[in-house]
Amino acid sequence: MRALRPTGYPAARTVRRWVSDVLLTLLALVTTLPALPRDSTRMHAAEVVVLAISVAPLLVRRIWPLPVFGWILVTAIAAGLWSKSAVDGVALLIALYTVASRRPRKEALVCAGLAEVVAVIALLLYAKSRWWFDAIFVSGMVAAALGLGLYFAARRAYLAELQDRAERLERERDQQAALAAAAERARIAREMHDIVAHHLTVMTTLAEAAVAASASSPEKATDVMRSVAVTGRRALADTRRLLGVLRERDSTGEGNGVGSAEALQPVPDLSQLDALIEQVRSAGLDTALELHGQAPDVPAGVQLAVYRLVQEALTNTLKHGGAGARASVRLSFEPGELRVDVNDDGAGSAAPASAGVGGGLPGMRERVHAYGGDVQAGPRQPAGWAVSARLPLDNEGTT
Repeated sequence: MRALRPTGYPAARTVRRWVSDVLLTLLALVTTLPALPRDSTRMHAAEVVVLAISVAPLLVRRIWPLPVFGWILVTAIAAGLWSKSAVDGVALLIALYTVASRRPRKEALVCAGLAEVVAVIALLLYAKSRWWFDAIFVSGMVAAALGLGLYFAARRAYLAELQDRAERLERERDQQAALAAAAERARIAREMHDIVAHHLTVMTTLAEAAVAASASSPEKATDVMRSVAVTGRRALADTRRLLGVLRERDSTGEGNGVGSAEALQPVPDLSQLDALIEQVRSAGLDTALELHGQAPDVPAGVQLAVYRLVQEALTNTLKHGGAGARASVRLSFEPGELRVDVNDDGAGSAAPASAGVGGGLPGMRERVHAYGGDVQAGPRQPAGWAVSARLPLDNEGTT
């Protein structure tokens, strides 16, 4: 029953296909009319009616290939027993071609075998002594219809496969672009968090110190506010540099913004840790930097990860360490490994529950994990907070 299911629906067909099938049906009918006998007008009219009934299903040959072929074959056998001139061989070949081009190869071969058997039996019954010559010709026509149908079926399947492959590649490309955009957004979000949170924390601490000193020492308060302005300008510069990578480029590949060369400055590295420590000290947090071991050629990505980790840890200390807190930053270069320890003795363990586990800690972990390292953070005894990270230096593998 599956073979009798339609391969399409009449309502879904275009006018062009309807017209082509109508013309093909008329062609199959017209090519057989000259073979009709001319001695009997009544017989001639009856044979025309039989031929029309036989070839009419060609109008829906694309929708029901097998039923149409079966109808034409059965009517050809019945008409042949009544009058051999009422058999339309062209319609049978067209129906066979349609089956071969639209149905599985096994069904096409079966239909071709049936057509060949019927044709040979008809030639044995009606042909004269040279029946074998006609058999060769008819067999060639059957083979041609079968081969042409199989060729177009293979071509249609090949084009469908190419289209499907192109669609899959397009979907994969869109998915890769979406994943890359998501990763870039996450990276930019981490950078923005590290930059904005750090500088705003320093500015807030300095502003509070200026307010506290304004009554007793206006000159000192003025100096502190100058430090706030310097920190704000540095935050603006860092933000512009980060957002510079998002600027669209024109057709020549040059940045379309003024000063794009400044916007695309190198990202922070280990050489800028001293400036970071000085900035934190100016905000009131006594911080010491220790380096142990000989620094190898550290990849730029690892240097940025270490810089941001130290920056985030010291920012958390400024937020939650309390007055009089002290912090230490230690970088230990061991064989094939860099260890980073940021410790403070402030009120980290007594701070609110969000201390040290805010939006910055996931960013720390993501950065360090991206280079095959690990991060541990938690309270110290009897007071304070500790952040420790290990990063491999022998490769830049990701997890």
